[in-house]
Amino acid sequence: MRAQSSAIDQRTVAVGTGPAEVPRPVGRGGTLQAALGVVAFSLTFPATAWGLEGFGPWSLVAVRSVLAAVVAGGCLLALRVPLPGRRHWAGLAVVAAGVVVGFPLLTTLALQTSTTAHAAVVVGLLPLTTALFSALRMGSRPSRTFWCAALAGAAAVLAFTAAQSGGALGTADLYLFAALLVCAAGYTEGGRLARVMPGWQVIGWALVFCLPFSVPGALLALSYEPVELTAHSVTGLLWVAAGSQFLGLVVWYRGMAAIGIPRASQLQLAQPLLTLVWSVLLLGEHLTVAAPLTAAAVLVCIAVTQRARG
Repeated sequence: MRAQSSAIDQRTVAVGTGPAEVPRPVGRGGTLQAALGVVAFSLTFPATAWGLEGFGPWSLVAVRSVLAAVVAGGCLLALRVPLPGRRHWAGLAVVAAGVVVGFPLLTTLALQTSTTAHAAVVVGLLPLTTALFSALRMGSRPSRTFWCAALAGAAAVLAFTAAQSGGALGTADLYLFAALLVCAAGYTEGGRLARVMPGWQVIGWALVFCLPFSVPGALLALSYEPVELTAHSVTGLLWVAAGSQFLGLVVWYRGMAAIGIPRASQLQLAQPLLTLVWSVLLLGEHLTVAAPLTAAAVLVCIAVTQRARG
């Protein structure tokens, strides 16, 4: 009993707002889960483009949040998961604001005027943004090699973005840059919470806590924006709700908790290239010659960051 009590005390200390955290072994399982999250996220923009064929942007975001909360809430009820402690509520609010509301809304508004390919490469800066938020919030100190590789990967993504857009900066880009900031904050706080509670509960409670806002928001948006139910729009809505908003974040947060936020975030350098592939296959967008070259550079950067010791 004394040993169990000591373990519980250490876990309680780690939950606080300080830098102390429960150490987790770094293994291939964490990397695989984070990678599965990246694959799920890479389908988000094409699925959103499909959803916008039948839903307005506000309706799509609100309804996806409600549907994801129903799935998450059902899991929480079925397993009789108790409410999280009050000390976690502020962190869950950051997760909700960043990954449940902010990022989906801002990127959906951007995709009204931007192609999925362009949006994907801009959001390719998310790994570096997340690593910066992690260093500020968690007190982590990645090595110089890690940062050099991360900056090189970000530079490759920026070069690809410039080549695709001709250096133009429009309203869609402003939405996307704002989405980077709020999502990085949500990822960082979610990764911290996933060290002291299961990752699926982190996003599950964040979704459920948004219900008092998402349900009225969905009803209001649906009353103003026209809806056309088609195979594409329904499939897109279901994917962004169940795949991107819940299941993808479950494995993503578990992966971040296992291998660390900075290293996990660098796996997202592959996300823009995956999204480009889906854009070609699902939306018929054209892939430029620069894509495979950028993919090779990004994969090298990922390999370096995974080996770099923080």
